[in-house]
Amino acid sequence: MFVPCKIVEEKLKLILAEDLGLGDITASTVIPPNLQVKAEVIAKENGVAAGIEEATILAEALGLTVKAQVNDGEGIKNKQVLMQIVGDAQTILAAERTLLNLLSRMCGIATQTRMLTDQLQKANAKAKIASTRKSAPGLLYFDKKAVTIGGGDPHRLHLDDMVLIKDNHIAIVGNVEEAIRKAKSKASFAKKIEVEVTTTEDALKAAQAGADIVMLDNFSPQKAKATSEALAKAGFGRVLLEVSGGITSKNLLEYAAAQVDVISMGELTHSVKALDISLEIIKDR
Repeated sequence: MFVPCKIVEEKLKLILAEDLGLGDITASTVIPPNLQVKAEVIAKENGVAAGIEEATILAEALGLTVKAQVNDGEGIKNKQVLMQIVGDAQTILAAERTLLNLLSRMCGIATQTRMLTDQLQKANAKAKIASTRKSAPGLLYFDKKAVTIGGGDPHRLHLDDMVLIKDNHIAIVGNVEEAIRKAKSKASFAKKIEVEVTTTEDALKAAQAGADIVMLDNFSPQKAKATSEALAKAGFGRVLLEVSGGITSKNLLEYAAAQVDVISMGELTHSVKALDISLEIIKDR
């Protein structure tokens, strides 16, 4: 994923502005202006680094000097220094929480994603972990990038990425085949068509109607495997098969054994456990 630095900077400034309000009243009343200090951002548990680039962009946009000690995607350990920041004390303290929130969340997402992808690799599974659009408002880019850093697939970034026909679309249109027909008649050839189904019968109908990807929604591992076998038997083995709903680290390998191509998990982003990270002032310069 690549977005020009200045665009990322604008996103980060908006997040910071929400936290600042009309200014950090504590820093401005307790800390003297123009005081130069050094701070370290420190991991307090093991994980995977993510958000280092974004934290650097934010700090440098505020006139601070940053020296990153790790790169995004690298493993990090408890008590490891992730980055050093030098500059105005009031500015560092005003930006502290925004910077840490971003780093903690992105590291948490990348850490969880890496753990799950490692499980699949060790099991020699062909499936790939993917995220969903169940992200915190305003943080979609950062969440998706963290998944990518952790070795997962971002799936759709926006609604214009692909056609994804879900249950409510089908409920309005009437049936799977008609929904796919409409999509194929209007969507660009460059856009893939994915269909969410809840039965093996509808999975076969979707493949027959020309879906590129079939998403098995809330299937058990056993039902997912049976559907995969039914599609292969019917000659639709080249259709990509995705499973979603109710998938956790505990049953991940059961779904992988169903010979699916994609395992999408909302928990990567909607209920992420943030990595514990702190910022400590070291000394006056």
